[in-house]
Amino acid sequence: MASSWLLFIHQLPQKPDYLRVKVSRQLRALGARPIKNSVYVLPHSDSATTALEKLIKDVAREGGEAALCQARFVAGRSDEDIAALFFKAWEAEYLAIARAAERLHPPAPARTLRALAGRLARLEAVDQLGVPARALAQQALARLASAREPSAAKPPSAPSFRRRTWVTRRGVLIDRMASAWLVRRFVDAKARFKFVAPGAHEPAAGEVRFDMPGGEFTHEGDRCTFEVLFERFAPGDLSLRQIAEIVHDIDLGDGKFGRAEADGIGRAVFGLAQSTPDDRLRLERSAALFDSLYASFEKKPALGGALARSAGSLKRERTKEKTR
Repeated sequence: MASSWLLFIHQLPQKPDYLRVKVSRQLRALGARPIKNSVYVLPHSDSATTALEKLIKDVAREGGEAALCQARFVAGRSDEDIAALFFKAWEAEYLAIARAAERLHPPAPARTLRALAGRLARLEAVDQLGVPARALAQQALARLASAREPSAAKPPSAPSFRRRTWVTRRGVLIDRMASAWLVRRFVDAKARFKFVAPGAHEPAAGEVRFDMPGGEFTHEGDRCTFEVLFERFAPGDLSLRQIAEIVHDIDLGDGKFGRAEADGIGRAVFGLAQSTPDDRLRLERSAALFDSLYASFEKKPALGGALARSAGSLKRERTKEKTR
């Protein structure tokens, strides 16, 4: 059982709408569980503390209020009661991963194996209780991985994805806007898009699903859909790689690449979404943003977030030396 718990208490303003989506998504990614309106709990860890402290700053910046407490339950609810919330949910997810792996006949498709491994990695990252079912999921995936054939068939080439209708969820935001732009610019300039209700969608002939449950292209491991598409269709494009890092930092909010542009681009995209209710029009308007962003990176070195900061620091030091 966790030695202590983190309580995230927050109150959000009515606007902007995207803030509610962002907070909900990040709390879900951390594995937090609601115990009361606007009060979430999760096992204490340094990584969770850091992530929630950053989230508090984001909430405050948009006019909301948030606080983080480290606590133990002494009355009303016990530590055991809270631990049970997580234990049951995580045990069920571990068992679901194990069953999904056991239903596959080796060698499993690489994409399916990566998706299951991603689910397991995300769960392991938040599991501070040492749920025993973790071992069952690990063993099931290890069996599949060891049985993979080196000569497995290659995925279809880009031409096979042309003249298709690309299907995704309604209410497109950063990952889906950027992914649609990538499809039209690097896969099929005449690609059509269809927007459906959240949840599973059985594709009709000629349809390709993206950023949705069961999609041919969707989140894998800690990669967002745009990253998956980038690695599939244009992995050598350094300008596109930088956009992939920005989209990741905005969509997942984990600061993995530390892109300084993420905050500004994120605000622009969410502002566009608020002022544009029609999904098709959102894609058209956001395409101009990504075209401009792509052009800004062309013929420039592909410095990642941390490397870019190091380069900037070095430049400042040299400037100081010259002025001494």
